[in-house]
Amino acid sequence: MKKVVITGAANGIGRATVVACLEAGFYVIAADKDEKGLGALGRDLQSEHLELHVADFSRQEVFKTFIPDLCGKHRHASLYALINNAGVYHGKSVYDYTDEEIDEIWALNLKSLVYLSKDFAQQTAQTDGARCIVNIASVAGEVGSFDALYGATKAGVIGLTKANAWNFAPRVRVNAVSPALIHDTSIYDRIPEHRRKEYERQETLKDPIYPAGVADVIMFLLSDQSRHLTGKVIAVDNGAYPR
Repeated sequence: MKKVVITGAANGIGRATVVACLEAGFYVIAADKDEKGLGALGRDLQSEHLELHVADFSRQEVFKTFIPDLCGKHRHASLYALINNAGVYHGKSVYDYTDEEIDEIWALNLKSLVYLSKDFAQQTAQTDGARCIVNIASVAGEVGSFDALYGATKAGVIGLTKANAWNFAPRVRVNAVSPALIHDTSIYDRIPEHRRKEYERQETLKDPIYPAGVADVIMFLLSDQSRHLTGKVIAVDNGAYPR
């Protein structure tokens, strides 16, 4: 059974992807700092193929050891995919950020992906078969954001995706999903109302996007149907912001 690691798994896109992966027959290693949310996930899904880890990926001692610990202490000899979904959005002006918040968003949204990704690639170097990394970027990383720190870190995720697609080839395919306005997420409620209206105005498809819709695209990137794709950024945005 193929094993998939999902960060930020307790809610929103992460939770929807856990559900989709289990339905597709994967063994899921779900990690999040939200212990209560992880507990609810476990109770709701009741699967022997779901493993839960409380982990705060804004902390260096966590993101530097997480993959090595999975392969060593937790004896996962082979991992198939890593979905880097954990992130934070404050929805406020750069003028209002504290030093601590700047350090947190840099560490969680981008720096942790550097370590998790390279450790995953190193762990899979001696295993047979292709592997996948899927990073969750954002339209904010492509067209900018009111929250400048969020937009900057997500732009970094896109750059890291493209670089690692070169660095980890041919063993690991690395792609990104770039969501726009996704309903029923913690980020949605933090987006200023005028920004939400602007996102909605630019959507050419009017069916609201929910986490399960993003999970569908992630599942495509995990599948053999995307075997010729690496270094790509796939927008899930109802046609807004043509690139």
